[in-house]
Amino acid sequence: MRRAPIIVALCVFGILAACSNQTGENPVDAANDESEQLPSPDAPVSILRPDIEQPELADLPLEPLMVTIGFPNGGDELDAAAMAALEELLVSEQVIEGGSIVLRAHSDAGGGDAVNMRASQSRGDSVRNWLIAKGIDADRIEVIAFGEQNPLQPNALDNGQANEDGRAANRRVEIEVAVVGDGEPEPETTPLTPETD
Repeated sequence: MRRAPIIVALCVFGILAACSNQTGENPVDAANDESEQLPSPDAPVSILRPDIEQPELADLPLEPLMVTIGFPNGGDELDAAAMAALEELLVSEQVIEGGSIVLRAHSDAGGGDAVNMRASQSRGDSVRNWLIAKGIDADRIEVIAFGEQNPLQPNALDNGQANEDGRAANRRVEIEVAVVGDGEPEPETTPLTPETD
């Protein structure tokens, strides 16, 4: 039974000897050769192989831009969130390129049809006037008032009570900025360079 540990030890020694450097190189010299080829630890490492040509990424076509401006508190005054969204809109490629702008204005169902139509028109005009004041040509802008016709959320709850959250969401102006060249005529004047305050 004393032979078993000796045989196991010889097997392990034989396996280690087989795995050793068979080329006869000094392991220290081999390590030095490899270190010369390795990049420094601070060098950026690319996962792309230089011997494979990388395909060029195609430019994605510009899409029409859709932005919703809310009037959650009613009325036609632009709040801070609305103005921030409009400021972002001004610097978009679609606006700068000169695409036409359609403002679809909406109200909740809190009043009669005529009142709601006036409220939605007033909200659309408020956004239109803001854009014009920032340098957008008035001829690019079209306002369409829908009144209460296209709610995003129910104006009333199942029990008949007013759905205040739904009504707040329905008071909005949806802005669509078209892409020039997508059935859109080229602007006759130079594209907009937005004014900044």
